[in-house]
Amino acid sequence: MWTQICERLSATLGNNYTYQHHKSVAGGCINRSYRLETNSGCFFVKTNSAKSLDLFKAETKGLEAIRNSKSVRCPHFLYYGIVQGNSVLVIEYISMKKGNDYGMQLLGQQLALMHQTTQDYFGLAIDNHIGETPQPNTPDNNWVTFFKKHRLSHQFNLCQRKGLAIQGTQKLIENLEYFFADYTPAPSLLHGDLWGGNIGFDSDGSPVIFDPACYFGDREADLAFTEMFGGFTRAFYESYSKDYPLDSGYVVRKRIYNLYHELNHYYLFGGGYGIQAQETIHFLLKQI
Repeated sequence: MWTQICERLSATLGNNYTYQHHKSVAGGCINRSYRLETNSGCFFVKTNSAKSLDLFKAETKGLEAIRNSKSVRCPHFLYYGIVQGNSVLVIEYISMKKGNDYGMQLLGQQLALMHQTTQDYFGLAIDNHIGETPQPNTPDNNWVTFFKKHRLSHQFNLCQRKGLAIQGTQKLIENLEYFFADYTPAPSLLHGDLWGGNIGFDSDGSPVIFDPACYFGDREADLAFTEMFGGFTRAFYESYSKDYPLDSGYVVRKRIYNLYHELNHYYLFGGGYGIQAQETIHFLLKQI
């Protein structure tokens, strides 16, 4: 397989890449990830079953959107396709190191710039995935309508099929407009899965983001998820807010946006995420 991947890269990039070595590297729980070493440099390779090719296709679209925004660095997409019955994604290999306050400050500034990349509608031209979960992106001109249908209701339905019984879902859906009475978000380019495991810092200390689940939505959704598991410093939030201040209602709305991720984590992993989602719904209903 590795020789064939090198052949595909040679044909795609117009160079002669000869396979030398590969080794497994950390790359999440969904795909198998490797560092591929050739005579002309290293590459980051993800592999999965052939049926996962659409997942890789969507990831390439996200990487291209981020790169086109000319804001935060992300890996170059180089190749995706089927090789010996496996779906394969090859991207630029970037050596990462631990970040510092300067890197976090720069990440805040660059994310604010990325969020100022907008279009006329919410969603995306193609559907993608959040983790392994299908994420519908059917375009809509109304953010609340989009978020109701393609985020919360979608996840409620998935979790119900896995046996999660949650109270208050219909009432929350019916009253979601309450949280947007004085707030009209623009369709901003979002990373979509922005937690600490999907950021890094290159050899110069500059930030890198990867593994996107991009769509155009309320920028608060990206910021909210950075808070769910931590890993982002005060320097990050201060520099973001300086360049692109947040609305005061974010303090409550971030619970709405992280509800989507709580539900998704229950769908993928089970456990206490269902209880966490129920607590979030109770909190939100008390605000109405």
